[in-house]
Amino acid sequence: MDRRTEDRTDRLTQALRTAGVRMTKQRAALVAVLASADDHPDAVELFRRAEEQVPGISLSTVYRTLTALEQQGVIHRHQFEGASARFEHAEAAHHDHMIDVDSGDVIEFASDRIERLQAEIAAEMGYEIVHHRMELYVRRKDRSS
Repeated sequence: MDRRTEDRTDRLTQALRTAGVRMTKQRAALVAVLASADDHPDAVELFRRAEEQVPGISLSTVYRTLTALEQQGVIHRHQFEGASARFEHAEAAHHDHMIDVDSGDVIEFASDRIERLQAEIAAEMGYEIVHHRMELYVRRKDRSS
């Protein structure tokens, strides 16, 4: 296990303890799966991965654990259009998402130019940005007809 995965495991485990959630073998497996995830899995995919390690984990345990982790602020829930909620680690620097409408892949990106433009637009209208999220729904040019 690499250092980043170890740090994530520690952070997720501590968040569950802070939330008063008992660490069971099933939750430990889910934490391990979530800590090593660098994609944006949904609850069913996390369940599938955790069940490979600990057969018998329940989907309701996965949902309850994800809710507790989200409430503790260590993971983010994304509700992309037309898909079930996906999850990612909260430690990442601000970034936006492109969602491939054909494959469902979620691609992270960051653009200083876009960030500056959004701030300029908000300022021109008399506002400052306190939070934002950008989702671009995309299709590869070579796939379109």
